[in-house]
Order: sequence, then C-alpha cells, then structure tokens
Amino acid sequence: MTEPAIFRFADDGAVPNNRLPFLVYRGAIDTRGDAAAAIEQIFGQNGWGHGMWRNGIYPFVHYHSQIHEVLGIAAGKARVRFGGQHGEELEVAAGDVAVLPAGTGHQRLASTPDLLVIGAYPPHGQYDLCRGTSAEHARARETIPRVPVPETDPLFGAGGPLTRLWR
Repeated sequence: MTEPAIFRFADDGAVPNNRLPFLVYRGAIDTRGDAAAAIEQIFGQNGWGHGMWRNGIYPFVHYHSQIHEVLGIAAGKARVRFGGQHGEELEVAAGDVAVLPAGTGHQRLASTPDLLVIGAYPPHGQYDLCRGTSAEHARARETIPRVPVPETDPLFGAGGPLTRLWR
C-alpha cells in the first residue's frame, strides 16, 4: 500500500479548500496496458465509481463544494495548481492519483497532448462546479463541512490511508 503525500490548503478568500488534507499517491497505478480501464476498475471496486469520466483537467481555477473527487492520471503528464491561487503547483504523471476533498481548488497550467485523466466521486454528495465567485464562496463555506467523509479510499478500499487521514 502506497502512502500518499499530504497537503493542506487554507481558504484564500476565493477558493475555500477544506480542513481535510489533499492526497497524492505517486505511481500508484501500473500504466502498462490499459491504464484507463485499470483506474476505472480500481475506483469502481473501492466505491468511487460514481459519475466517472475520461477527459483532462480544466484550465481555469475551480472546485466542487458538495462532493469529493479523485483524479487518476492514465496517460501523459500535467502541471496542476491545487489549492487555489496560493496553493501548490504539482507535476502529475501517468500512474499518479490525486484525492481532492470538497472545496479543493484545481487548475491545469500545462500538459502533454496525451493527457488522459479518469475522474470519479464517492457515492454521497452532489456534483457542482464552482469558479471562486464571492457568492459561491459564501455558499461553499456552508456546504463543504456537510459533505460526508467517504467510507473507503479510492485505491485501497476500507483499509486505505484516506480512511485514517480524513477522520
């Protein structure tokens, strides 16, 4: 079991972020073969298969205030700013998995042309797309604490690091 890198981001006035830590599992997925299908299978079997999609990461700052999100990098690489304008710029590459608690800002700054991301959500919560307006921020500060903590880690299930780190 891979232990994730742990990041904490403060509310920057536009992006609320979350008291729960943002997690990055480096090289957690074997990218030989069909990495996208492997990621989908792992997320699904661990209860994070809701609303699953294949795409990239938006090039503008955004967050979700009513649901947590997992991003699995199936191909390529990207430089992504997590945590809003004052957050951390990280390079993510094929095999990496990022788990964003509700409210965590994210923005693709650059990527290779072959970037493929698998995104998904736990079973509880509702998808929304917030861009950091003051009206969204005020509402998000109320909704984020009410988003239920998932019962499972998207990679390792009920015994995974998220279940310990997010309690």
